[in-house]
Amino acid sequence: IRRETQLNWLTMIDAVTNITNATASAASSTGATGATGAEQELGRDEFLKLLVAQLQNQDPLKPQDNAEFVAELAQFSNLEQTIGINDRLDALSAQNQGLQNSQVVSMVGQTATVRGAMVTADGSGQPTTIPFSLDGAAETVSVSISNLAGTKVKTIELGARPQGATSITWQGTNENGEVMPAGTYTVSVNARTGDGSAVSVEQETSGKVLAVSFEKGYPVLQLDSGAAVPISDLLRVEE
Repeated sequence: IRRETQLNWLTMIDAVTNITNATASAASSTGATGATGAEQELGRDEFLKLLVAQLQNQDPLKPQDNAEFVAELAQFSNLEQTIGINDRLDALSAQNQGLQNSQVVSMVGQTATVRGAMVTADGSGQPTTIPFSLDGAAETVSVSISNLAGTKVKTIELGARPQGATSITWQGTNENGEVMPAGTYTVSVNARTGDGSAVSVEQETSGKVLAVSFEKGYPVLQLDSGAAVPISDLLRVEE
């Protein structure tokens, strides 16, 4: 009886070894999804190797309990199912990412309003709207406009402003009333309460979307104002 038991277990070892060899190439291509290096999880190839080592090193006089072995095979079956699910989820994720990227690219040519502190002047003296939002009521609000070199060209004092969205109009001129050259300018809003405490400001900028970049791993909108902002800073899109 002992010899028959040993032969049965040797036969089982050969069978499991064959399974290991058959799945090794598949495991090398799929593995544990999303894990590398020290963080790699136990894959099916590693699982089978451990199982074979356990069977090969057991005491022939005290073979592994059948129920325990069946439980380990059930664990392997669950592992196979999990890997299959992960593979399908990865495929769906890649497909969804492609669809999202296509939707973002369709924004090229449209006017987008994003969080930012830049404004574009056309050099003709035409008024340009500068929108921003105050997190609280302010007793004094001043808007400074500078060129890209950092030189201040215009400061507009607004006085008191309530909490919420507001905007001003810049005529594209400097302090002397001279029309500034066409280009991109930066806007800084300074808002304070009656006791001098700063009021948080959220600035907006608008421009036509010239291109969409994916080099950083996420969509970045390139506006004709010179701003390059992540899609997460997008507030609205207009035709």
